[in-house]
Amino acid sequence: QVQLVESGGGLVQPGGSLRLSCAASGTIFSINAMGWYRQAPGKQRELVATISNSEGTNYVDSVKGRFTISRDNAKNTVYLQMNSLKPEDTAVYYCNARIIPTFTLQTYDYWGQGTQVTVSS
Repeated sequence: QVQLVESGGGLVQPGGSLRLSCAASGTIFSINAMGWYRQAPGKQRELVATISNSEGTNYVDSVKGRFTISRDNAKNTVYLQMNSLKPEDTAVYYCNARIIPTFTLQTYDYWGQGTQVTVSS
């Protein structure tokens, strides 16, 4: 069994910062790409940032220059450093990882439970 556990969400004022973490645990053979998505009320879930296992990164235009995705492969953890937060960043943030579980030859998508980020004064 594999699970992703997120932490680090909360309430922050505009212009503030938060750091999200997502740790993968369980019977893991390898982890390929990892990423963060978000879903605001009444909107579809959107990709925020991804990072490959060679640490190539990709960001949605609205967060470029403000958010930084990184990963620690030794800890099976992905991070999202969010700076200069805006009210429009308010959403539930979900981590995603493409994982090959031990004793399988297939890659599966796993999701965290979501963590609320609220940007408000």
